[in-house]
Amino acid sequence: MPEPSQLANGSGGPSSPPIDHIDDRRQPISVPHPRGNPSGASREPDRKKPHLRPVWIVLILLIPCLALTFYYAQMVVPGGEEKGSLVPTAGYAIVLLLVNLDLIGLVVLTLLLSRNLIKAYFERRHRLVGSGFRTKLIAAFIGFSLIPTVLLAIVASGFLNKAVDVWFSEQIENVMRDSYEVARLQQAGHIALAVNSARAIGQEIYREDMLLPEQRDLLIAAMARKRAEYGVAGIEVFSNKMEALTKTFDTSVPEGVLDLPVSQLVLQAINGKQESTSVQEAQSGRLVRTAIPVPSGIRSGEVAGVVVVETYVPESLLTKMEGISRQYEEYKQIKAMKNPIKAGAYLVIAIVTVMILFSATWFGFYVARGITVPIQRLAEATEAVAQGDLTVQIDAKATDEIGTLIASFNRMTQDLQTSKSKLEEANLTLWNTNVELDRRRAYIETVVATIPTGLLSIDRFGMITTFNPSGERILGLAGDRLRGRQANEVFKEFGLDVFQTAYDRLLAEERNDVSLEGQLDVQGKLITIRLSGSRMKDEANQDLGFVLIFEDLTELIKAQKVAAWQEVARRLAHEIKNPLTPIQLSAQRLRKKFFEQAPDFNRVFDEATNVIVNEVGSIKHLLDEFTKFARMPVPQMTRQPLHDVVREVAAMYQSVQKDIEVLLELDEDLPLLNFDRDQLKRVFVNLFDNAVQAMNQKGRIWVSTKYDAKRKRAVVTVADEGPGIQPEDQERLFVPYFTRKKTGTGLGLAIVRRIITDHDGQIQAGANHPKGAVFTFELPV
Repeated sequence: MPEPSQLANGSGGPSSPPIDHIDDRRQPISVPHPRGNPSGASREPDRKKPHLRPVWIVLILLIPCLALTFYYAQMVVPGGEEKGSLVPTAGYAIVLLLVNLDLIGLVVLTLLLSRNLIKAYFERRHRLVGSGFRTKLIAAFIGFSLIPTVLLAIVASGFLNKAVDVWFSEQIENVMRDSYEVARLQQAGHIALAVNSARAIGQEIYREDMLLPEQRDLLIAAMARKRAEYGVAGIEVFSNKMEALTKTFDTSVPEGVLDLPVSQLVLQAINGKQESTSVQEAQSGRLVRTAIPVPSGIRSGEVAGVVVVETYVPESLLTKMEGISRQYEEYKQIKAMKNPIKAGAYLVIAIVTVMILFSATWFGFYVARGITVPIQRLAEATEAVAQGDLTVQIDAKATDEIGTLIASFNRMTQDLQTSKSKLEEANLTLWNTNVELDRRRAYIETVVATIPTGLLSIDRFGMITTFNPSGERILGLAGDRLRGRQANEVFKEFGLDVFQTAYDRLLAEERNDVSLEGQLDVQGKLITIRLSGSRMKDEANQDLGFVLIFEDLTELIKAQKVAAWQEVARRLAHEIKNPLTPIQLSAQRLRKKFFEQAPDFNRVFDEATNVIVNEVGSIKHLLDEFTKFARMPVPQMTRQPLHDVVREVAAMYQSVQKDIEVLLELDEDLPLLNFDRDQLKRVFVNLFDNAVQAMNQKGRIWVSTKYDAKRKRAVVTVADEGPGIQPEDQERLFVPYFTRKKTGTGLGLAIVRRIITDHDGQIQAGANHPKGAVFTFELPV
């Protein structure tokens, strides 16, 4: 179909605009609008942008890349990655990425520079207008910038190479390594002092039986003397019942350091019957503690008490030790980047050199273009007007006589274009109106015929007027058998009960819309239909009839069920795969030790078999939970009181969890319910377990029941004061295998919802105020 402007002037359209080629004899001019350019607006700036856009894009991207290369090479590269790792550090990877980006920028700038030079060569060879003058300017700019730029690059490269070699000399590395060893030995000395002192003191206490009650005064005096003798920060002696028998501390040690908890260390020494050492951080330094169990002199093999020896590392010394270690690690990583830093710096020098040469060449092109382009474009525009193109406008920045000539030419073409546009507009308006009417009618017919959902319309007299092909496919009925007949008659004849119900509701209840789902027997196949009906009205709010939109949900429902079980299978396979790795590694380790006849085979055998047994137990527990979820037994319904189950579970948790308080608010008007006692008990146990874990074994749980007499429903809520539920987890909370906990299968809440659903109930989760989560479920009465 021809364009409207072509119909208006009776021709095949305006002549094609000249092509924008720099090395062509015809320089770029304005591009005519397809339907004319009545305003005479020039398109010349748009045609000049493509020449400058690649250059500016490369420069805008290259300059930040150069800055980031210097920054990461000097400041960010030192990090805390593990020594000897085969994987490059994050800083190293960033520097390599930036160096590659710089290299790409260098290549692109070189190509742009070469492109300009090649264009200048071919323009002079083809004797284009102004090509000789343009070539001389370019040669002059390149000559003035080439020699000093190359010399500067050579000198800068030499200085750079020398500076980098000095930074990473062997003398500096030796100093850093020796400092690191001193700091490490200082830390090890404090630990050795605590261990050796504790062993000697423990032997003396055992030898002198100082833990006896009658020896208490001797013990106190001896510990004070030993603390000064060994020069430690403190000595503490505990009985086997973790009672503090004596404590002596160095008064120069800050009080806050010695107040750090010690009970866990003492308990480890008592239970493990072996020495234990811990390093505890405080605000003013580091405390090293060694606990030595003292054997009983009366009962062989038992622990009579524990002696704890403490040494103190001041904050000032600790800061210096950590600073030395950190600086040594950073120096090693910087040294690993020696060659990339050199390569990056050389690359930057090369890029700067190319940028200078490119700028000189580009500036020469810019100056030459400002002189030769206006005359060239005026000649091309005159030729275009001679061919019938009146939309030509020249956009050339010139203030001399050439500028005056260009302005006169533009006014002439604008006057000619205005006269032509007025004639085109009148014809174009009429043509567009007719086309729009035809397009809308064809569009509506196409939409009705091609939408994938079925559409059936009924006029205000009850006659079926429209029945689209998608509806014929879904219901298996030809449209000719329905159109032009009464809707009630058709619905009854073909057993379309869902359609009849929706139509009756629209008529009887005078509703504007209705939605419902149902099943239909279509050619011996049962399908599920979702139907939406709406009342049609005109602009005067007069009834025109009804339209029924329907779709077949049968395959969608099947696909949703298949997708759900596929997701469950995928998650189950993932959870089973996790324990297989430690099982395999343990078996391989056991096999290796067996063939090597290793002396520690018994220990390795015990450890490996324990791992295998534990991981197999995890798999068994996972499969048991999945079996319970996938094969939930049919509820054995009996009418009984719900409050008995609530009180039973609450009493069980209060007796086991000492730090958990269960608060009950039970509605005494709640009648007997029909439910399976074991399954409802499991619901409460799962909800209580979630609450206890969320509160870290300490807090309050509220359980309330309420009887909704109007709806004949029992409403039960279980709330806690834990961290609550994240908004993004709200929708997936009851999905199988979804959990935020480090341990667990993610089936607990899925089983809860399954049980509640089997009891014809509903469950939902929300936020408890002021904090925590609340689960609410309803059961029929």
